[in-house]
Amino acid sequence: MRLPDSFLDDLRNRLSLSQVVGRKVTWDMRKTNQAKGDWWAPCPFHQEKSASFHVDDRKGFYYCFGCQAKGNLFGFVQETENVGFLEAVEILAAEAGMEMPARDPKAAERSDLRTRLAEVTEEAVRWFRLQLQTGPAAEARGYLERRGLTRETIERFEIGFAPDASDALLRAFEGKGIKLDLLDGAGLAVPAEDGRPARDRFIHRIIFPIRDPRGRCIGFGGRAMNPNAKAKYLNSPETPLFDKGANLYNLGPARTAAGKGQPLIVAEGYMDVIALHQAGFEAAVAPLGTAVTERQLQMLWRVAPEPLVALDGDAAGQRAGLRVIDLALPMMEAGQALRFAILPDGRDPDDLIRAKGRAGMQAVLDAARPAIALLWERETEGRAFDSPERRAALDRDLRGILQRIADRSLRRHYGEEFARLRGELFGTTHETGPRRPRATSRSWRAGKWPAPAQPSPSARASALASGALRPDTILEQVILAGLIRHPGLIGVFGDRLEGAEWSAEVHAALGTTLLSQDPGDTSENVQAAIAEKLGAEVLETLMSRGHVRNSPAGRGDAEDTRACISEALGRLEARQGAAREYREAMEDFETSADEAMTWRLAQAGRRRDDAYRVGDLQADARHAERSNADYYDSLLTTGDGKIPKRR
Repeated sequence: MRLPDSFLDDLRNRLSLSQVVGRKVTWDMRKTNQAKGDWWAPCPFHQEKSASFHVDDRKGFYYCFGCQAKGNLFGFVQETENVGFLEAVEILAAEAGMEMPARDPKAAERSDLRTRLAEVTEEAVRWFRLQLQTGPAAEARGYLERRGLTRETIERFEIGFAPDASDALLRAFEGKGIKLDLLDGAGLAVPAEDGRPARDRFIHRIIFPIRDPRGRCIGFGGRAMNPNAKAKYLNSPETPLFDKGANLYNLGPARTAAGKGQPLIVAEGYMDVIALHQAGFEAAVAPLGTAVTERQLQMLWRVAPEPLVALDGDAAGQRAGLRVIDLALPMMEAGQALRFAILPDGRDPDDLIRAKGRAGMQAVLDAARPAIALLWERETEGRAFDSPERRAALDRDLRGILQRIADRSLRRHYGEEFARLRGELFGTTHETGPRRPRATSRSWRAGKWPAPAQPSPSARASALASGALRPDTILEQVILAGLIRHPGLIGVFGDRLEGAEWSAEVHAALGTTLLSQDPGDTSENVQAAIAEKLGAEVLETLMSRGHVRNSPAGRGDAEDTRACISEALGRLEARQGAAREYREAMEDFETSADEAMTWRLAQAGRRRDDAYRVGDLQADARHAERSNADYYDSLLTTGDGKIPKRR
């Protein structure tokens, strides 16, 4: 259904974006300028302490400079409440006191059905909770007590009980005037079939209500009290309310706790989540009786950049973790990863907490391992590499893993780490040149690179001045200077800037500072921020370089500067890509020096030399002025230390 534009415009006018976002964040009033409608806060979509989430009330858009989340009023509600567009509009309309326009009869019918089903599930929550207080539930209460659950925890998670009778709920709800078709639609009853009468779906089970991020009860999970039951745990079937693969147990409260700094933990089941919460780990969630899905991974990453997956230490737990990694590999990127907390053999979080308390669980979380560690163990444990063929098979398998990683920067880091581990395994090392500092994120191995900021002023100035005639350095300085003069281009080239490799730490620091600025800010404000963070000498040295002043980035308008930066980035990426290809060919040559490898090495060397002489243009630079390309050609091939003048 398409809503009238006039209705949506009226809704936007009644509710400001900052008003809606303010329910989910705490504004940083030091950076916020209310008079201009300029609001800043820590991002609600990923765990952070700095205020990188920006809301522009005048334009009605938000943007996070950390995780790149962006959208408008309706998109924010969709993302934070995990609802569709129409449901987001309904939520906002109710808040604004507006009636929704008349809708398509079938759509209205479906919405009305969901509303009635939600009312039935809420009534069922109350009924199950009452049953837990009855005499027949004594065994269930004893079980919960033996598991260490307090009365407060039982109340907090609304735990209930389904009696040991096939039609207890059916009879109770019939007395309330609730018909079988609604109970069936809500997943609470099974219609008559194969000569058997209609019956309750949950019989003689402890009941765990499942709520969506908005707090609506959408289904139930039941733990069997009969040890001989066919299924120890039973979940609601798929219904108009309940989609197992698109929801997580306890997601709403966990998101709130993660926003306050708690680690997001992915456990296996209901009791694990409840035990973690009772021990103080309130940002805990669990899938709903199925393996983790892509949609659930995206939901997790909206809450925290690196969820901790708690795994049983046995073989089954390891296999489960590897299935999650295989699913996540194409989706992972900088700021969107997984870590794995491996529990002692035979124990789940509930067992561990009861045995060793909060401290025991905290120790396991502190020792969480990155995904690459589990992948390396899978590919190497129990295998012998005593022949070239077996080593080649390992190389093939590792290449297969790398090919599944879509993010180019992450794929490169995985490749470098695999090469390091391979060298340790075979007793050889391969020098691939110094690792260059990243613009925005550190390697997953903590402490790999020191933070680029805080050198002395004289060191900063000399860092920019030294090696100024190296081609990579020239290109980087032109790019950085152009973005400083025209901050509006930061949004255009932001993705490529984040994935950049820098030849100097001071360049990485400048790149990080630029990415933290508002693309709508003025050049003067950006320069002031750089001077404050890195020192005025850095800025003065950069902008005074001859190749900067003579380039379009140093004196051109925004359009000329955009073409110039695109040209420079294309050449820089081509040079760096060719150099990596040559290094990789050299590594492979050392372990497999046959005729085909010799040809590959020669080809890689030619491509590297070609890139170092001229460079390669990106597609979006084809419309740049030819004079820009001529200027770069002369600049990069000047060998006498002189900077050519622009014609």
